[in-house]
Amino acid sequence: MSHSANKELILGIMVGITGISLLLLWYHKVRKPSTAMNLPKFLSLGNAYDSMTLQDEMHNDQGRQLQILEKLNELLTNMEELKEEIRVLKETIPKLEEYVHGELGGKTATHRISPQHRARKRRLATVHSSGTSNSSEEAESEGGYITASTDTEEQSFPVPKALNTHAEELNLDVLLRKADNLRAKETSKTESFELLDDYKEKFRDEVEFIWRFARAYGDMSELSTNIQEKKHFANIGKTLAEKAVTRAPMNGHCHLWYAVLCGYVSEFEGLQNKVNYGHRFKEHLDKAIQLLPEEPFLYYLNGRYCYAISKLSWIEKKMAATLFGKIPSSTVQEALQNFLKVEDLHPRFSKSNYMYLAKCYIDLKQTKEAMKFCNLAEQLPCVTKEDKMAHEDMKKMCTAFKG
Repeated sequence: MSHSANKELILGIMVGITGISLLLLWYHKVRKPSTAMNLPKFLSLGNAYDSMTLQDEMHNDQGRQLQILEKLNELLTNMEELKEEIRVLKETIPKLEEYVHGELGGKTATHRISPQHRARKRRLATVHSSGTSNSSEEAESEGGYITASTDTEEQSFPVPKALNTHAEELNLDVLLRKADNLRAKETSKTESFELLDDYKEKFRDEVEFIWRFARAYGDMSELSTNIQEKKHFANIGKTLAEKAVTRAPMNGHCHLWYAVLCGYVSEFEGLQNKVNYGHRFKEHLDKAIQLLPEEPFLYYLNGRYCYAISKLSWIEKKMAATLFGKIPSSTVQEALQNFLKVEDLHPRFSKSNYMYLAKCYIDLKQTKEAMKFCNLAEQLPCVTKEDKMAHEDMKKMCTAFKG
């Protein structure tokens, strides 16, 4: 038997003996005086008491017994509470020791988060949250990554177990190719993120690594179904992307993923911050298009932006302009040109792009063209979560056409 087990056994025996001793001591104190006083009196009087007096005496005795039972029950309850407090104390002491050790060592507790809530242990960037307003404030941590602030206490989430089983270290080029190849499959995005996370300290200053790591955090935000996790991943990713833009202002991928992550973060912000992030999104998206004019994904995002702006009502635009200044304007025709540009650069780019092409043509009263892209969309598989949503919208549109 281990030393700790012996200590627990001895502690348990001591608690048990103490409880029994207290129980006996209390019982003698309560029971003996009443017995010494009442029993001799009852015997000496013999038949002098009539039946009513005897019943009264028996009734009083029963009342004292009930009081004793109630006291015993109260004592047993207190004993159970004491045992529970001892159990909690034994569980807390090791954690307290770890906490004190961490505080003295100047270490920050590491947050662990998983998009699938799987209890797999692994290191992740430290996150603290602070919510004095609707906006999220981020600061770069000691490791070069993010510490965020919220209005709640620190939370610990389970994190995916490391899938990195390679025997030798990968150089930067090989690592980036491997991460890109894994990300190409929707089912391997988590693995791509974990691979990059394994090398975050080694390549923390490499721009090509940083924007990919930011992109991976965006993927995790999209994959997660937990609101706090989504927000956590989005905030870290945005901070990494901002760091990449600062270090490489002429790298289009840095601007692209900073724009995307601003969009993700805006989902958790108030109206004013949503508008501010919208301005940032458009600013960096336009810059990315200048630097990467042949990237179809950029035109898809721009088309989505133009379409959303074009669908704002007059009153919505007027209110936003009054509250937050000038609001950009756009038209369905502008959105259509962007979606067509995507198809030109990358035919069969995605089911979602076909869906938006169909929507634009419906708005422009060109039913024949809209039906054409509905049919094309049906031929493409559902690869991403966005594709699945687009598929449902396409079915509704096709049903409306046929009706």
